[in-house]
Amino acid sequence: MNPERSLSDFMRSSQERVERALDARLPAADRMPERLHQAMRYSVLGGGKRMRPLLTYATGQTIGVAADLLDGPACAVEFIHVYSLIHDDLPAMDDDDLRRGKPTCHKAYDEATAILAGDGLQALAFHVLAQDPSIAVPAENRIAMIETLAKASGPAGMVGGQAIDLASVGKKLDLPGLENMHIRKTGALIRASVRLACLARPGLPAEQFDRLDHYAKCIGLAFQIQDDILDEESDTQTLGKTRGKDRDHNKPNYPALLGLSGAKEKAEEMHEAALESLAGFGPEADLLRELARFIIQRQS
Repeated sequence: MNPERSLSDFMRSSQERVERALDARLPAADRMPERLHQAMRYSVLGGGKRMRPLLTYATGQTIGVAADLLDGPACAVEFIHVYSLIHDDLPAMDDDDLRRGKPTCHKAYDEATAILAGDGLQALAFHVLAQDPSIAVPAENRIAMIETLAKASGPAGMVGGQAIDLASVGKKLDLPGLENMHIRKTGALIRASVRLACLARPGLPAEQFDRLDHYAKCIGLAFQIQDDILDEESDTQTLGKTRGKDRDHNKPNYPALLGLSGAKEKAEEMHEAALESLAGFGPEADLLRELARFIIQRQS
């Protein structure tokens, strides 16, 4: 089997699957308050690679969890991701006009609606984990899912990483400092995507859980490094967002610290470490291996 064809088929089918699942879990556009719900749907639907849900589904395939049992966790992590994008794009944060190839939420609507849309998606993510009937696990696993996503998205994770990012404008971070920021800002939610799938499999051996978690930690850093590289090498149309924002805002990133060639070497190092974490798994983990390769070779 051609691994590229297999990955392409998986990505397409999983993207279509999660699109339907997201649509079903979002409030209807004509439900009051209509403008809020329309802004939430505008931001979530019809765009993005869905990398985090893809990781959730691919992890499920690795450990034997059916995709229909992972729709809830996949939606929850994507709702958190999109909420973070809406807020990151606001004038008080990164002040961006373009996201996923279309106007950002505060440009399409207004700043107040964008803030509320992000708030709504954050709350909806936890509502899904708490009550979605497709999550067929014992109560302790459901609680662990909620705890996992809360930690990944809060001050110990994504929000904390964003705070460090904003405080680092105009400053020079060393490599450990830069990694700490991105382990929180980008990596925490990617790790949560994998951990949520693991928690959907009660009784998963601790060694497998730890190996998959380390894989996710490595690809989370690889993902951010590749983002930094693309911000230097790609163009706005390909990226679907404004190119060169980190440089324009004088933010620390991997190419600025290591140079472009050094950043590419670091991304490859993280890719190899991710693959090493999967050494104890057989062909059932091939999708995770292919996703790791895709992450450091993607162009958007």
